[in-house]
Amino acid sequence: MFKPFRTAAVLGAGVMGTQIAAHLANAGLTVHLLDLPARSGNKNGLVEASFKKALKMSPPIFFTEKIARRVILGNFDEHFDRLAHVDWVIEAIVENLEIKQQLMQQLAEVIREDAIVSTNTSGLPIHAIAQGQPDSFRKRFLGTHFFNPPRYLKLLELIPTPDTDPGVVERMRWFGAIHLGKGVVIAKDTPNFIGNRIGMYATMLGLRAWTEQGYTIEEIDTLTGTLAGRPKSATFRTADLVGLDTLMYVAKNLYPAIPEDDGREMFRVPDVLGKLVATGTLGAKTGQGFYKKQKGQILSLNPETLDYEPAKPMNLGDIEAIGKFPDLRDRLHALYHDSGRAGAFFRQTTLDLLNYSARRLPEIADSPADIDRAMRWGFGWDLGPFELWDALGFGRVLDDMKAAGVAVPVWIEAMQQNGATHFYLSDRHVYQPNRGYASVAVSDQEINLAELKADPHRTLWQNSEAALLDLGDGVVLYEFRSKGNTLSLNVVDGLVEVLDMLDTQDFKGLVIGNGSAHFSGGANLAEMGAMAQSGNFEGLADLIVTFQSLLQRIRYASKPIVAAIQGRALGGGCELVMACPQVVAAAETYIGLVEVGVGLIPGAGGIMRMVARVAERAANETPSQVQPLLQSAFETIAMAKVSSSAHEAQTIGFLPCTTRILMNGDRRLAVAKAEVLHLDRVGYTPPPEQTAIMVLGRPARAVLENVANVFQQGGFASEYDRYLAGKLAYVMTGGELTAPALVHEDYLLQLERETFLPLLSQPKTQERIIHMLKTKKPLRN
Repeated sequence: MFKPFRTAAVLGAGVMGTQIAAHLANAGLTVHLLDLPARSGNKNGLVEASFKKALKMSPPIFFTEKIARRVILGNFDEHFDRLAHVDWVIEAIVENLEIKQQLMQQLAEVIREDAIVSTNTSGLPIHAIAQGQPDSFRKRFLGTHFFNPPRYLKLLELIPTPDTDPGVVERMRWFGAIHLGKGVVIAKDTPNFIGNRIGMYATMLGLRAWTEQGYTIEEIDTLTGTLAGRPKSATFRTADLVGLDTLMYVAKNLYPAIPEDDGREMFRVPDVLGKLVATGTLGAKTGQGFYKKQKGQILSLNPETLDYEPAKPMNLGDIEAIGKFPDLRDRLHALYHDSGRAGAFFRQTTLDLLNYSARRLPEIADSPADIDRAMRWGFGWDLGPFELWDALGFGRVLDDMKAAGVAVPVWIEAMQQNGATHFYLSDRHVYQPNRGYASVAVSDQEINLAELKADPHRTLWQNSEAALLDLGDGVVLYEFRSKGNTLSLNVVDGLVEVLDMLDTQDFKGLVIGNGSAHFSGGANLAEMGAMAQSGNFEGLADLIVTFQSLLQRIRYASKPIVAAIQGRALGGGCELVMACPQVVAAAETYIGLVEVGVGLIPGAGGIMRMVARVAERAANETPSQVQPLLQSAFETIAMAKVSSSAHEAQTIGFLPCTTRILMNGDRRLAVAKAEVLHLDRVGYTPPPEQTAIMVLGRPARAVLENVANVFQQGGFASEYDRYLAGKLAYVMTGGELTAPALVHEDYLLQLERETFLPLLSQPKTQERIIHMLKTKKPLRN
């Protein structure tokens, strides 16, 4: 077992340095962030200015404002001696080899003998930075290439040198995965490592199609975006976000650094990119790049005139029909076999990219899995190049490469001769150059749901939108599979059946979770809206009673039930989480009671539990102590606030203080299973009923309604928002109670039901529901 780092220093408070420091602080480390001394006045002036700017970044780089206090600022003149006490030093200064080497010399004289040193350089040879240092230093030195922004992009490339101790590499791999939440790949010490080498090639393919092949910016972004399993920002919007100057800098430095690369001409900077950078057209940071927003209209660049023009109709055939295929692999096959311009672009760029990726092995990495993971974790692709190759068909792609006259790497030819038909036999076994099928590193602290589902003996029960899976050791998983993981009628009915099974069968406990990016989008609005519009309010009343009773059963079950959550958990999904006695949450969990956005208030216990937690967190139950916390909870629900992290969700009150928060959310199911086993082993007792919840009555309601009036007068809420806030205040303060009182949880649940149901018949609520279903955005009518 490795020892985790507790203290670190980041040298260089630029954009990356401050964000790396923030991410280490998020992980619980004490971090020293040092930079050059200011030339005059306060020597911390530079680092303080950089840190102040970083605190205002959006999305936020810290989980909570309080975590920022873990970062201790300093300068190289006055505080370099602090480095004698840290476990890990990360260099993130200017990209100048001589200056970095000088810094390494200074570090070697100060740091502990067991401290690890790494560089975040993206363009310089790793081994050269530590050149000339003692063997003992070089053994503890490597590259740690974080991707921007470090909090939100999962990829961490570790780049050892020939001198790096393998034990140091393994410790960094372990710490990066478990404590920093990273997807770690081992890269070779080659220009741009893995992610940026392949990612830049893909970007330049798009640029060439624009400048040389007659495709428009909009057409290329359509064909390289979500349609093909890549981020919505696709090629040109991503370039605008990264910065055209950064794009050109990377390409200009990469081209001369790879003289042996047979694909290096792709990295030659197009003239149009040079012209744009020369005129200060740098992308989002200057307000215009490949795109420009003008008077509410999105314009794009004409490559010949360099004028911004409205988008022209796309000439991509029936691309909308392809986009309607819900399964990515179906869309990819349709694109690949399309006979029009869309298919021509996709085939040409795909064959080129896959061939280039294959030619870079084993130069930049040992395994196809490392390239695939780098592109998924660093660039947000759903499938890496070799996974894409498998999806399209190994033999078909190889035949098409040969037919196109593309030179095929020797190891690919050998692979075909050996009878291999896929790169992947499983997540754990991948075909590798000169090795054949070999195992690749896979975390033993994660549960592979795909493997579980592939084993029919593991599925204990299922319907069309949910299943009960055997996790082993007496623990079962309730996984909902509805669209958006909504709490549909099938999901709710299924959970009722599963709780019956939990009561009657020899299970130790239950995990509620799934393998999707998001835990749950809440109630199925389409079902509820249809019932409301048809006037089936009796059915809606029964549904609310069923859901409330279901969440109460979860809360007070005799066996442990643990929610394993990640991504968004909204509305009814949030209420489900709040009902669970124990929660395991990915740090990147965004949870909230957002019902007002569709003209409702929480109706399944969310209000009751928030009010109960307010009283629990107050110093005592006197109204003066409870009122400020109640007002904060009221504002959170009335403004549909969603937490920006699991840590903030604890602060708000959506998650209990006992929540186990994981930097690596992929571990959530395994940790939740371990939590069930632990609770069973120690002798599980469900939480006591809430028989005496403090509510503050009519005087507190007046205060909350005044807050709502202020929001409306300030333009932060519509008239209907104000109406909904009044209903929310009514429930949160105990309804018609005229003074503070202790009430049973069932009293507040009844108030929720009685207030929730009539709202469904309101025209403005139905308008909000319809608008949300059509646009996926809230309507403030």
